[in-house]
Amino acid sequence: MALIPTLDLAHWTEGTEDQRKQFAADLGKAYTEIGFVTIQNHGFSDEMQAKLYAEVESFFSLDTATKRLYEISSLAGQRGYTSFGREHAKGIAAKDLKEFWQVGQPEPAYNGPEYHDNVHVTERPELATTCVQAYQQLENVGLEMLRAIATYLDLDPDYFQPWVKGGNSILRAIHYPPITEDPGDSVRAGQHEDINLITLLMGASAEGLEVLNKQGQWVGITAIPGALVVNVGDMLQRLTNGYLKSTTHRVVNPPKEKWASPRYSIPFFLHPVGKMPLNALAQCISESRPKAFDDITAGEYLDERLVEIGLKK
Repeated sequence: MALIPTLDLAHWTEGTEDQRKQFAADLGKAYTEIGFVTIQNHGFSDEMQAKLYAEVESFFSLDTATKRLYEISSLAGQRGYTSFGREHAKGIAAKDLKEFWQVGQPEPAYNGPEYHDNVHVTERPELATTCVQAYQQLENVGLEMLRAIATYLDLDPDYFQPWVKGGNSILRAIHYPPITEDPGDSVRAGQHEDINLITLLMGASAEGLEVLNKQGQWVGITAIPGALVVNVGDMLQRLTNGYLKSTTHRVVNPPKEKWASPRYSIPFFLHPVGKMPLNALAQCISESRPKAFDDITAGEYLDERLVEIGLKK
């Protein structure tokens, strides 16, 4: 197991000028080398995390027929419930061993096609409120992280704000049920890179997250209790022309003696509005780093990836 770099977000949000510069520099170093970092003093409380996990577990404990009442196939998994085995990693035929619940933007930046109403569960009336509270708090943490990233990239600290505040971010609650039979080639989450700008992940209920390092080795990740793991997604990698790394990761199955144990995980995928261009920044293109990606908007890229992972046709 490996500890990824740990930074104190309070050094950015409340620190001196030197502390803020150092935080941005350390964050940039981690994101160019590993693509992952752990942050402490982020303001997303242990109490809020515990309340969110309790509500999520109570939803997934409902019977399958009840949960499927809240599955809306036309939304490609972007709101409400997505049943077990629907999603797979890009380029991998085997289905992931998971079901999930998604909550979207409660305060959209504009009236756009990417925004949909969130789904309310009659049997769990507190789920929607709790998820929205967590969503808004995590969005604020993510906006601070993007200010530090912009500073590292020599952009205006508020470069991302018009694109991300009220954007198309997603809170995803994932349940990996007990494994009851030989899963074959399926794992809890096949190797992949995240689609979005950055992902904020609170501690999962069990081990299993692994990251592919530069030597091609899978390394188990552990986070300090109460901390958030924050990693670079493909949209930020495209915007920076590969300068900031969207690192391949996966969730492996536990050893057979632990198959009966479920796993819960709640990532927050920070997406911009769909019309944000992901064209490579000029300062990230050079003779030694030629432009590597075609121009595309965030909305177009999201649609492309949702098709690749089996959620959209």
